[in-house]
Amino acid sequence: MKHTFTWNGHSNFTIMSGDKTIIIDPFFEGNPKASDTWESIDNVDAVLITHDHGDHIGQAVEICNATGATLVCIFDLVEKMVGKGVDPARIIGMNIGGTVAVAGIRIKMVQAMHSSATGAPAGYILTYEDGYCVYFAGDTGLFSSMKLFGKLHKIDVALLPTGGWFTMDSCDAAYACKLLKCKTVIPMHYGTFPILEKDAKSFTAHCAELAPDCKVLELEVGKPVEVKG
Repeated sequence: MKHTFTWNGHSNFTIMSGDKTIIIDPFFEGNPKASDTWESIDNVDAVLITHDHGDHIGQAVEICNATGATLVCIFDLVEKMVGKGVDPARIIGMNIGGTVAVAGIRIKMVQAMHSSATGAPAGYILTYEDGYCVYFAGDTGLFSSMKLFGKLHKIDVALLPTGGWFTMDSCDAAYACKLLKCKTVIPMHYGTFPILEKDAKSFTAHCAELAPDCKVLELEVGKPVEVKG
């Protein structure tokens, strides 16, 4: 199965695997790095939200309503998303440690060290039918349980924040790669706003030192890239 990642800027990603499409943290409007608009999304199986900050909920409501996609989020956020106009029949509210299946993809919610006004922040571990495994960290600081993720899952690709200030900085994110034992890492949550690290050069350098077996893949916004397991 072909697995293609498109970075839409910030922590907004489209992951296409075969005929299945997932969008995570769909922040388009107000995203200075986004190369397209949410209206360009016309075929989605699931929209995943890591936490309730505006730069992560983004246009989840609009995309779900326009495409009929299933919304996956922390259970406590369900009421808020229904209030914003999402059909409750199309929302899966879950909690940390739980696993659900959408379009044949196993979606496991895991913890993230961050803040959230509603519920708790989270990350996701996605396991596809061919065994391909993706860890999406969401907004988080470094935490030791990442080592357990690496033991319990053979992570093909990890998507990690590297921008600092609100999340891990480049050094901590590189150490996370060491704990996760991921084959490939895609940095995110940098360069969007002046307060964040402007690029991933420091992260790449730290990875070479701390996790030399992990391949760093810096994506160009809006350009789909196939990542093999």
